[in-house]
Amino acid sequence: MRIAIDTDRCIGAGQCALTAPGVFTQDDDGFSALLPGREDGAGDPLAREAARACPVRAIAVTDDQ
Repeated sequence: MRIAIDTDRCIGAGQCALTAPGVFTQDDDGFSALLPGREDGAGDPLAREAARACPVRAIAVTDDQ
């Protein structure tokens, strides 16, 4: 799995960090960020749910093939 955040689209709602705090955080400006080393979701089953919870669809989760 690969996770990407569209920083131009993010509005800082924080739903990702609330849903999957082991993968997402918010930066100093309040926008979504991945925790270091979590670009692959670190096996967290809530990573996909966090992407779905984003109100502006700023998070993309893709499967590595």
